[in-house]
Amino acid sequence: MRRKARRKFSRSPDPLYQSKLVEQLTNYVMHDGKKATARKVVWGAFEILKTKTKNSEPLRVLEEAVKNASPVLEVRSRRVGGATYQVPREVRPERRVTLAFRWIIGAARAKKGKPMAEKLSEEILAASKNEGAAIKKKEDTHKMAEANRAFAHFAW
Repeated sequence: MRRKARRKFSRSPDPLYQSKLVEQLTNYVMHDGKKATARKVVWGAFEILKTKTKNSEPLRVLEEAVKNASPVLEVRSRRVGGATYQVPREVRPERRVTLAFRWIIGAARAKKGKPMAEKLSEEILAASKNEGAAIKKKEDTHKMAEANRAFAHFAW
């Protein structure tokens, strides 16, 4: 018997930029429920993006970064007859955005010696130009899926 389908969570848009994408980014940056601090970091990163991109809209830069860092394929483990195979699968659209944010924020956190807003803005800008650690992670994921294409017939 199948369980009930999960209802989609609807989030309210960001108060400053009126964007659900910015609110989702804020929620991923947030630690220990400190949303005000997370908003300062994200909005600070957007201010830095404005100055670095010569008053270009930071929301467009973020959308471009998410689009560039979103993976199309990933590998999922599948156990078949005692052996575990890495089976390449297509990534759902919601998960693509989630993974892109996770990789961008993870790459920003891994850098040392600068405030988080600055590190985040650098990583978003790099991802929008198809550079940086988040893009490398996406390419590695695609290479892994490509290398395991022989096991695609296990995807059912």
